Parts: sequence; structure tokens; C-alpha cells
Amino acid sequence: QVQVIESGGGLVQAGGSLRLSCTASGRTFSRFDMGWFRQGPGKDRRFVAAIDWSGGDTYYADFVRERSTISRESAKNTVYLEINNLKPEDTAVYFCAARLSSLAALKIEEYEYDHWGQGTQVTVSS
Repeated sequence: QVQVIESGGGLVQAGGSLRLSCTASGRTFSRFDMGWFRQGPGKDRRFVAAIDWSGGDTYYADFVRERSTISRESAKNTVYLEINNLKPEDTAVYFCAARLSSLAALKIEEYEYDHWGQGTQVTVSS
């Protein structure tokens, strides 16, 4: 069983930055593609960013592409999502998800991911 745990959320002022962390248990972390999703108040959960098993391929949603970085540190079984220039509309619960890599293109659909964390709340004040 793979356990995924997010951390790093909190209250941030608009224009600030935040780095979220996601730790996945198990020895197979290096074989997982990892994704971040978010769910704002009253909204559906949506894709934010993804990184492949090697860290060599990344993909971002348009609304964060210019101000975010996703990275991974395999020695710590951890994936990071840093978002700069935060906006009130970035307020959401951020979820981390894992899927066994198919060595194909990164996935942006929720159903493609098998293991999910409970989420971490990010609130951006104006």
C-alpha cells in the first residue's frame, strides 16, 4: 500500500510564495509519476502540475505555468510544488497523487492516479 502525505500549506498573503511537500511511502517511489491537483471552494478538483518518475519531464496547468516549479527528491521520497506570486484564486486544498509510470506522456486526469493524499489547505489573503 502506498501512502501519500502532503504538507506545507497555510495562510499566505497575495504576492507571496509557498512550497508544498508530498511524501510517498514505499520503495517504488522512483517508479511513480507524481501529480498535484487542487480544489477551490465550491469548485471541482483540477490538475495543477505533474512530474515523471525521473524528474526529467514536467507539465503545468496554464494558470500556474509561469509561476510554479514542481520537483522531486528521490532520496527523500518527496515531491515539491513551489508557487510564487500567489493570488487569492489560488486558495484551495492541494492534493498530491501518485501513479506507476507508464513511460508515456504525463497524465492530467484524476482517474489516471491511483494513490492520493488527504490534501493540505492553502489560503491566500488579499
